[in-house]
Amino acid sequence: MSLIRRLLALYVAAFGLTPVLADDDAELTKEKPNVIFVMADDLGYGDLGCYGQTEIETPNIDGMAAEGMKFTNYYAGSTVCAPSRCVLMTALHTGHCFIRGNSKWNLRIGDVTVGEVAQKAGYKTGAFGKWGLGHENSGGHPIVQGFDEFYGYLDQHHAHNYYPSFLIRNLKRETLTNVVPGEGDYGQGVATEKNEYSHDLIFAEALQFIDRHKDEPFFLYLPVTIPHANNEAREAGMEIPDYGIYAEKDWPDPQKGLAAMITRLDTDMGLLFFKLREHGLDEKTLVFFTSDNGPHAEGGNDPEFFDSNGPLRGKKRDLYEGGIRVPMIARWPGRIEPGAETDHISGHQDLMATFGELASAFYPPGFDGLSMAPTLLGNEDEQEQHEYLYWEFHEGKFAQAVRMGKWKAVRYLTDDETLELYDLEADVGEEHNVAAEHESIARDLAQIMEEAHEPSREWPIDPSKRPPAPEPRPRPTPNTD
Repeated sequence: MSLIRRLLALYVAAFGLTPVLADDDAELTKEKPNVIFVMADDLGYGDLGCYGQTEIETPNIDGMAAEGMKFTNYYAGSTVCAPSRCVLMTALHTGHCFIRGNSKWNLRIGDVTVGEVAQKAGYKTGAFGKWGLGHENSGGHPIVQGFDEFYGYLDQHHAHNYYPSFLIRNLKRETLTNVVPGEGDYGQGVATEKNEYSHDLIFAEALQFIDRHKDEPFFLYLPVTIPHANNEAREAGMEIPDYGIYAEKDWPDPQKGLAAMITRLDTDMGLLFFKLREHGLDEKTLVFFTSDNGPHAEGGNDPEFFDSNGPLRGKKRDLYEGGIRVPMIARWPGRIEPGAETDHISGHQDLMATFGELASAFYPPGFDGLSMAPTLLGNEDEQEQHEYLYWEFHEGKFAQAVRMGKWKAVRYLTDDETLELYDLEADVGEEHNVAAEHESIARDLAQIMEEAHEPSREWPIDPSKRPPAPEPRPRPTPNTD
């Protein structure tokens, strides 16, 4: 984003301006809806029953789809954790958002997040789970970036460990009874004494947030760690207290672990919906469920075992569809038609604009997202369409992808920089490169790649020129509550 656009964004955000709404929209948003955004970690497009999974049981999430809307063309912000979260929070695609890869960079004070937009609109804001966008004592800390409450992991490597020695509550570390010998600077490692399962602690805190703020509008961001692996545990990385209903299956242990994780999260989603009904909030609350990227092949997991990417090609760390197209379900009783399905092309960058429209909240100009509210509310003929969606990836060789209508282009920085072109309506599995048959379209998408990428000191195309990220600051910070 240019300096002028950034200053404009900061100016209007600081003065709390609100958008001018049409009469119908003003009536719709007279009572601010609660918004809950649940994001799984490394959950594939094919990992849920409502998206075709036959082995892993997800009755509550499937029920959510039956009661709400299922998206079939929804995209994560990136193919790995940190940049996907950056796109979600800042509504900027990876061609110009600040965090474009998994690293130790922190969001900057001037970055505008969905949390800040919600705060300025009078919402209580809470983030519970894996943040991944800022460390202790940094401007990227969630408490600095628009969230009143935080509980979970700041660092993504810390979040690998489901039995950590501590979690972060707001501005200080909170000690747990797990024992992690030789833990790293950010708390990563493998526990030898496993007493407290972090996912359970985090989800319980999120439910308590609803209890505390049931009488006022709230925005709850719940980026859970399931079903990411503990990479430091190698082949035993699918950490779970027990395999549950899958214990007796004739499956490898990592696959039992993956299935048990997903079903555990599904059970928790059932508890979340029960909590909303308990407080009479069901029809006042819009709940989203999605994933940060495609399925992983870590911790001994084989994404082919459950066909975790469904009909799609690729997985986490790929810019093919399996790495970036993810489940998305939205539920809002009385507002979203039950059993609805949409092929609207959308992605993480659309959360800010969608929240802004539904909550009568100002969101700054110059961002990449479009409101999905018309689609959610059954007015698809009024839905504004993206000209294109863009991704770039900085692990290994630089890679880019563009989705424009039915066309998808992928390019990896190799010696010949060959651009691949796919017709996703005819070939969702990206098996047939048709660049030679559609040269003008391939040129158009290549031009978009050139224009969408903004050079970055932190993320040069040549990884050998990348500057080091900030050093860790492992010391605890004081509690200011």
